[in-house]
Formats: sequence, C-alpha cells, structure tokens
Amino acid sequence: MNKIIQLQDLGLKDYKATWEYQEELFKGVVDLKIKNRREETHLVTPNYFLFVEHPHVYTLGKSGDLENLLLSEKQLEAKGATFYKINRGGDITYHGPGQIVGYPILDLENFFTDIHKYLRFLEESIILTLQEYGLECSRSEGETGVWLGAGTPFARKICALGVRASRWVTMHGFALNVNVDLGYFDNIIPCGIRGKAVTSLNVELGVEKVDEAEVKAKILKHFTKLFGAEFVTF
Repeated sequence: MNKIIQLQDLGLKDYKATWEYQEELFKGVVDLKIKNRREETHLVTPNYFLFVEHPHVYTLGKSGDLENLLLSEKQLEAKGATFYKINRGGDITYHGPGQIVGYPILDLENFFTDIHKYLRFLEESIILTLQEYGLECSRSEGETGVWLGAGTPFARKICALGVRASRWVTMHGFALNVNVDLGYFDNIIPCGIRGKAVTSLNVELGVEKVDEAEVKAKILKHFTKLFGAEFVTF
C-alpha cells in the first residue's frame, strides 16, 4: 500500500480549470487500477492532495437544488462570480478568496476502504486544526462538515465537505473559511440548510486576518497522523 501523498499548492486558480485538473489526476489513478485488474499487474497507485483558493464561485452538487442559489445569471455576473453544477455529493456552496480548499485524490485501497470513515477523518483533521486556535467545534448530527455551536440556536458552519468516489478513488474535498467575505454566503442557502449561519476563522478569533500558510501546515500535520500518510511536494 502506498501511503505517500503528492502535495501541490495551486494558489489562486479558476474553479473550472482546477476541476479539469482534478479529473485528469483522478482518471489517471482509476485507469491504473483498471489496468492492474485486467492485466493482473501490481503497479503502485499514486495519491494526491491539492490546496487551492478559488475566485468567487458557487457550485451545486449532483443532489442539490438549484433553488438554493438566490441569484440570477446577471446578478452573478455583477458580483464577479461564476456558477457550476458538478459531480460531487452535497448541495450548494461558495468558494472564494480567503478560503482554504483541499482536494485529496486518494486511492483509499492504500489506506482503508470506508467512505464514511474517510469523511469523518476529513472532518477530524479540520476539528483538530481549529482546536489549536482555541475553538470548540464538532460535527452536526446528520450534516457533513465542521460546526461551531452545533445543536444550539447559534450553530454556524465553518467548513463544508463534498466528495466523489469511484473504485475507491476520491476527488473534491473540503472548504475551510479562514479569511472569507461572508457576505457571499447571503446569496445561497448554504448546503441547502435553512436557518443556520456560516462563519470564518478570522471572525471567530476577532482578528482581521489569519495566517493561511499556518492553517494549511496544521491541517497537513493532522491529516498525516490520521491517515498514517507522508506528504511530498510535486
């Protein structure tokens, strides 16, 4: 089993271009697995982890409801935002500057074959990271992602999750609000959940800006321990 994960930080990159890049990496891993099965070979499958920040964009998962987007095409254009229907799970979400997005493209047969456990480990890597900033956060029963004040009238989501998996290979991932303009969430019903707020790390800490490189390093530290993995840059 190959537990080495190739890490790449794409910086600020267009959503569609990143999605196509993800699909290219994802297909490469799946095709290799198919070749192994057909030809009874044992070629090692790679794992990838992409960090990225997107310009303003709204994405709707395959089970999502378009009515959860509260803007017309013209209004989207006026806000400098784009919109895509995509092939991950979940409903609608927002990506934009100040948000750390992580896309693990893993062959789970290198780690464990359990999608539920995979999602919980993604959440746990964020929960442990935020605990280092003194924030008490948790899961919310029946809802993916990471929350503060879960189960109270003050529940607010700080990290959204949405993944796709085929032949135990994953893509898409998580979006953690670090220094986000939360006003952009007012244009959607985030994740299709009404009556619950969205927050950002800088807001919770009462500071203007949080060091995003530091947050990424903490996420990778916890991800490494949870998955028993080793990161190398490529």
